[in-house]
Amino acid sequence: MHRPRRKRLLVPALAGLAAISIFGLGALLVAPALADKPADALTAPITTPVTAIPITFDRDEPERTAFGKLVFRGGLNLFGKSRHFGGFSGIALDASGTTLLAVSDAGTWMRAKLDYDGRKLKALQNVVLGPILGHDGKPLKTDAERDSEGLALATGDTRQGAAFVSFEREQRIMRYPFTATRFGPPDRAVPLPKESKRMSANRGIEAVALIRAGRLKGTIVAFSERLTDRAGNLKGWLIGGRGADTITLRRLGGFDITDAAGLPDGGIVLLERRFRYSEGVKMRIRRIAATELKPGALIEGETLLEAHDNLNIDNMEAITATRSAAGETILTLMSDDNFSPLQRSLIMQFALPADKRVAAEPRRSAN
Repeated sequence: MHRPRRKRLLVPALAGLAAISIFGLGALLVAPALADKPADALTAPITTPVTAIPITFDRDEPERTAFGKLVFRGGLNLFGKSRHFGGFSGIALDASGTTLLAVSDAGTWMRAKLDYDGRKLKALQNVVLGPILGHDGKPLKTDAERDSEGLALATGDTRQGAAFVSFEREQRIMRYPFTATRFGPPDRAVPLPKESKRMSANRGIEAVALIRAGRLKGTIVAFSERLTDRAGNLKGWLIGGRGADTITLRRLGGFDITDAAGLPDGGIVLLERRFRYSEGVKMRIRRIAATELKPGALIEGETLLEAHDNLNIDNMEAITATRSAAGETILTLMSDDNFSPLQRSLIMQFALPADKRVAAEPRRSAN
């Protein structure tokens, strides 16, 4: 058991600014429209320098690496020179774990190279930002249409392929072909169930993942941020060839869902967030086994990590899973800074210990 620690700010600041910082984050979580997103859209890809400052997960015990059932592998606090850098809410990595693709809730995409110093993140390099395109081939511009929240690779890798992107406000999941310099236009929409119309404008489809192995391979898993059943549990869907089947996640401790990612064994990981003015922000990572993902099921999964903001977190909104060359499962997380000076764009990585490694099934042909 670790000793209690004093409450930390979400951003490095003077102690006297604590109330302002907590209030600022609360206002943005409750009403992100207050965030200072760029009013104009990028018209073409741009490159931007990004400064990366290494972070520890426990600022009081920087040498500590074990947290819950995960091992902290390092993280960075990112400072982009462009005002379009930020708001990242969905991410993917290629098989090598070195090329990152992300989407922002300001209607932009980012591609970058992760530079490693041995096993820890060292820098974010070759950063390119570009506009997500609408059906007309033009950049998404209005807040209602550009609020992208989730990202899941469908084909290819993070350099070229196709991805499913979820949006809230104008609730939808779209399939986007992309290249190194272009993201879209979308080539089709994913049909959503009728009950998705119950989602509120700002609590829409936060999480989208693709099941990567097993009997449900190729099925999309989608969760809203906070669409509940009568018992208060969180509704989601398995979307595949025969339509959409409902699944329900047991809501624990008042957390909401912010993202999901497929695991090599056919399961998924969920990233969750809880905010209260009285306690600040928390995050949780849950693993859902492939055997739990059944139509109509109430699922609970296994908590891998739960963290309060006395540890080095912010508004954590994006997660993806990859396998290292050693066969470890690596979880990469990013935070959405809401384009606010009171928040940060963080990227961090955790590994599952060897005895909890998620092994991949034999590779099958793509659907």
